[in-house]
Amino acid sequence: MQTFDRLVTVYGGSGFIGRHVVRALARRGFRIRVAVRRPDLAGHLQPLGAVGQINAVQANLRYPDSVRHAAEGAEVVVNCVGIMHESGRQKFDAVQARGAETVARAAADAGARMVHLSAIGADAEAEALYARTKAAGEAGVLRHRPDAVILRPSVVFGPEDDFFNRFAGMARMLPVLPLIGGGETRFQPVFAGDIADAVMAAIDGKTKPGAVYELGGPAVKSFKDLIEFILETTGRKRLLMTLPFGLAEFQAKFLQYVPGAPLTPDQVKFLKSDNVVSAGASADGRTLEGLGIRPKSVEAIVPSYLWRFRKHGQFTEQAQ
Repeated sequence: MQTFDRLVTVYGGSGFIGRHVVRALARRGFRIRVAVRRPDLAGHLQPLGAVGQINAVQANLRYPDSVRHAAEGAEVVVNCVGIMHESGRQKFDAVQARGAETVARAAADAGARMVHLSAIGADAEAEALYARTKAAGEAGVLRHRPDAVILRPSVVFGPEDDFFNRFAGMARMLPVLPLIGGGETRFQPVFAGDIADAVMAAIDGKTKPGAVYELGGPAVKSFKDLIEFILETTGRKRLLMTLPFGLAEFQAKFLQYVPGAPLTPDQVKFLKSDNVVSAGASADGRTLEGLGIRPKSVEAIVPSYLWRFRKHGQFTEQAQ
C-alpha cells in the first residue's frame, strides 16, 4: 500500500483555486489535509487522490485554535482562502486580513513553510476594501512568516470560475451587457491550474523566500475584450452599453443585496485599476514564466466549459 509521508495543509482547499492546488499536490504524492469550514461539503475532493491521501478537517479563520490544530505536523501550509464580496460574518477584514495572519501564526507555531494566495491589486492605499485587506493580509503573513511566498494572480479562469461563467450566464438572460467604466480596465487572465503549478514551484523551493510573485496569463485583455470573447464563444449577440463608474457604483448599492451579489460598490472601485503583472515583477522574474511555467491562454481553456451557455449546448454549430 502506498504511503504519503509529506503533509501539506491547504486552507480553503475545497474552493475554486484550492481544488486545483489539492489535485496538483495529490499527483505529486503529498498527503493533504484540507482545512475548511464545512468538511461535510468537501467530498468532491476525494476522487482527486488515492484512498487516505486527502483528509478534510474543520477550521474557521475566525477561530485561531481550529486553524492551529489544522497546521500541526504539516511541512507546508497553503492559504487559498479569499472572498469576492462580504456576506454575513464573512467580512473582508476577518477573512483576508486577520484570517491570513492567523494562518501564518499557526504555520510559524507548527514550523511549517507557507504559501499565501493574494491578488494583483493588493494595496494598502487602494480605494477598494478588497484590495486593502489583501494587502493587510500579506503584511500579517510576513510578520509571522518572513520567508512566506506570496502569489498574486490576476483574474482567474477555469471550469468553476466566477468571471466567465457569470457573464456567460448574464448573456443568456439579458439583451444588454454593461461595460463598466467603458470596459477599458485591463486584465491578464490566468488559468487556475497554472496557479497550482506555481504553488508546487514554491513548495519545491524554486521561489525566493519572502518574495511576492505576480501571476498572469500570456495576454493582456480589456474588460470589453473579455465580454466580446464570451459572446463569440457562446454564440450570443448582445448590445454592449457603457456604464460610467459613478452610475455603476450607484446601481451596485442595490445589486449587492440581490442573492449572489452580482455587483457590489467595492467591486466597482476595484475595477477602476488595471489588474496586470507589473513591469517590476516581470523584470525580476517573479512571474509564471520566471518559474518556468508556460501559462495557458483563455482561448485554449475557456471554450471547453462555456459550451453549456450556447443556445443548443454542445450541439450548437460554431462558425468556421
